[in-house]
Amino acid sequence: MTRIRIEGLLAAFPKLVGTGKQHTYVETENVRYVYQPIESLYLLLVTNKQSNILEDLETLRLLSKLVTEYSYSLDEEGIGKTAFELIFAFDEVICLGHKENVTVTQVKQYCEMESHEEKLHKLVLQSKINETKDVMKRKASEIDKSKIDKNRSDKGGFMSMGSGRIETSFSEMSISSSGSGFGSGSGFGGITTDLDAFSTKPKGRQPSAATAPPKGFGMQLGKSQKTNQFLESLKAEGELIVEDLQPKVGQSRVAAAPPTDPITLTAEEKLNVTLKRDGGISNFDVQGTLSLQILNQEDGLIQVQVTFMLSLQSNIPFS
Repeated sequence: MTRIRIEGLLAAFPKLVGTGKQHTYVETENVRYVYQPIESLYLLLVTNKQSNILEDLETLRLLSKLVTEYSYSLDEEGIGKTAFELIFAFDEVICLGHKENVTVTQVKQYCEMESHEEKLHKLVLQSKINETKDVMKRKASEIDKSKIDKNRSDKGGFMSMGSGRIETSFSEMSISSSGSGFGSGSGFGGITTDLDAFSTKPKGRQPSAATAPPKGFGMQLGKSQKTNQFLESLKAEGELIVEDLQPKVGQSRVAAAPPTDPITLTAEEKLNVTLKRDGGISNFDVQGTLSLQILNQEDGLIQVQVTFMLSLQSNIPFS
């Protein structure tokens, strides 16, 4: 049937229906109109005259049940809003001009097209999406954390030999080194001072306070060519290096005699330094001993004022 033919049949139906009639069908020369009033509307089924009228009435009743099932209001506006749902439901009832043996419940189930496999597939897909979102959030948090750590490390920097110019001379105490270089086990070697070392200007070391230099097998300033190359490379990079250029008089000097002065103040300090390959310091340990020897009993109540530099933290036990 063409569209014009269908529109013509529908346009002729209102003229055939009379008011006050109780019939549920109207016949013409070619077709039969089977209808049912639904409030102010008509539910119409157009068939040929050879069809079974009882089967047509049963089909019409099933269609009326579907209309009330899908439409919230039985007027023109309500039918128009649920037009697609009604078309799909009618298509499940009538197939190729013949009625299907279905019920209202079956029609609703067919229209919903509910599938267990489809639900399972959607659940698996949603779980993958949620897992991907969790991985993205975790990666984003790791990236933010790495950026924060990098910014902290960039602000803090690393301590190098030229950044703060480590002072190891104790100029106020005029502590002179009796060893030559870095020593193998005790850092820079033994450091000795006397009572006159607490002046504001450094003074020379007295022969009586000299001690024998320890023999070290590590790298030594002035003796190792590798050490000189390392210092030269640091100077070339702009680092400020303070070298101890005091003459090595400890090797040719005999063992020191026991102190004969009435008051002898001796300070020994050991420095353990671990350097990095790039010139930074990974470990810096200072240990010192300050000893006071008094020969006369009348000098036992003297007071000694010792001032240490604030830039160098030391753990000095007194004996």
